[in-house]
Amino acid sequence: MNIIIPIKQVPETSNVKMDKETGTMIRDGVVSVINPLDLYAIEAGIQLKEQFGGKVTVLTMGPQAATKALKEAIAMGCDEGILVSDRKFAGADTWATSYTLSEAIKHIGEYDLVLAGERATDGDTGQVGPGIAAWLDIPLATYVSKIDEVTSNNITVERLVEEGYQILELPLPALLTVVKEISNPRLPTLRGKKKARVSEVPIMSAADLQLDDARIGLKGSPTKVVKIGYPKVTRGGKIVTAVGEEGTNEAVEGLIKFLESKELI
Repeated sequence: MNIIIPIKQVPETSNVKMDKETGTMIRDGVVSVINPLDLYAIEAGIQLKEQFGGKVTVLTMGPQAATKALKEAIAMGCDEGILVSDRKFAGADTWATSYTLSEAIKHIGEYDLVLAGERATDGDTGQVGPGIAAWLDIPLATYVSKIDEVTSNNITVERLVEEGYQILELPLPALLTVVKEISNPRLPTLRGKKKARVSEVPIMSAADLQLDDARIGLKGSPTKVVKIGYPKVTRGGKIVTAVGEEGTNEAVEGLIKFLESKELI
């Protein structure tokens, strides 16, 4: 079974910054990690390879620094990583990103399954996985929590929905976006780290994929961020430091008066 896993390198939550002029995320000079939700897709893919044989290829779109994420996935047990990188891809929205990744998958060749995380923690849209499926014109199942059965032609999965679970059977090749319940990501092994260190990561550019410039990057993104605003704190607070019995009594009296003024007691 040949499995392709598109992953994303995202800034750590505390390091997310936005460019007010372009409406895009600032990634230069920011510490990045594999999108945490993609780790579950990686683990699910490795488990399928261990059960059925085949190959797991991880794929990401980003700058040269994204090679680090691919090598981490290889250290976990994936077979190879491919970087889709070109300055022309900068500023891509989910539409342009899914188009570019789908073309890269076509370029890779034959595959049986595409596994993706439910969403990325930076954009939080959950649109790229389904977008790739649409561009590839293959069946899609989102929020997959369990893979029940795999045959040469079909895959049966359980899908997490508000009412409970749905059981779906899809013809292969197909794309699944997975949730946390599907697996427990493993840690990289020493052998895996050694393999990742010597692994070469090929790079696909816009020219290699023969992409239309009107469909990629910021220029090819139909979603435009018109304005970025930050929420304002509309309510203030008061901290009262109570020292000793007298201070505690004053603090309690002040709290009672405050609650009375708000007609809470």
